[in-house]
Amino acid sequence: MDKSSSKDQSSREKPRSIMKAPFGILSREPLLVGLNLLVLGGFLVYLFIYKQPEQGLASEILLPTQTEEVLPTQTREATSTPSATPVYTREPAFPTPTPSPSPTSLPPTPLPERYLIEDIKGHRQSMPLSCEARSAVDWAAYFGVEFDEESFFNGLPIHDNPEKGFVGDVYGSWGQIPPKDYGVHAGPVAQRLREYGLQAKHVRHMTLEELKAEIAAGKPVILWVVGHVGRGTPVPYTGSDGEETIVAKYEHTVIAIGYTQTKITVLDGAREYQVYQGEFMKSWNVLENQAIIWIE
Repeated sequence: MDKSSSKDQSSREKPRSIMKAPFGILSREPLLVGLNLLVLGGFLVYLFIYKQPEQGLASEILLPTQTEEVLPTQTREATSTPSATPVYTREPAFPTPTPSPSPTSLPPTPLPERYLIEDIKGHRQSMPLSCEARSAVDWAAYFGVEFDEESFFNGLPIHDNPEKGFVGDVYGSWGQIPPKDYGVHAGPVAQRLREYGLQAKHVRHMTLEELKAEIAAGKPVILWVVGHVGRGTPVPYTGSDGEETIVAKYEHTVIAIGYTQTKITVLDGAREYQVYQGEFMKSWNVLENQAIIWIE
């Protein structure tokens, strides 16, 4: 081998020895352990910094045995500072008006305990069954209109239904019922009074308090009773016109002119007397509390 070839070979082998030196150093055991620790530490730092859970996701960092703590709800105490945002309340579309007292809602004026109409006069009837005409004449005279009993009676219609006119003969016997000699009920009598210009109205089922109110107002009332305000029995009756009404034996009329706490004062023809309210009502009820009143 010549010198040139040996020189070339030595030049090629030198770099290899130089390259092996660093790896030889790295292959030493203490240095390798240190590098491994450095790499491991860097990895842990990376996990700690970049892998922390986001704030607010408490459920992701709780251990399986832990439970979330529930905080008590806080309420805001009311202050006197007005709110910046106004609060509106819904008003009703049509407010309910407050009712004001009206005259009809006022309590009625109490009646006096007793009252008597003194300036009315009664007269004895001139015919056996003309009590209705006699009461009408005396009642009309009290209100300033005068006429005689016979002329008033002659103007009444004749009918077998006492609601339509006079039943029977005025000179007949008292105590019978239609179609026999009987009399007449309030309707035709009130109509006849109106023909004389009197403000008469016939009513039915009038109450005792209503009767007292009329008397206390100074207005006498014609009433349909049984006998001389005695007891009787209502009897259903159907006339030839097919209409049914109530009649009674001894049908009669009187004029109520006064009352006390226990009695009613009546004008029966020329007689004036008192009847206890209980007995009076039993007699008046038989013919359904018929009456003729003065209306304004």
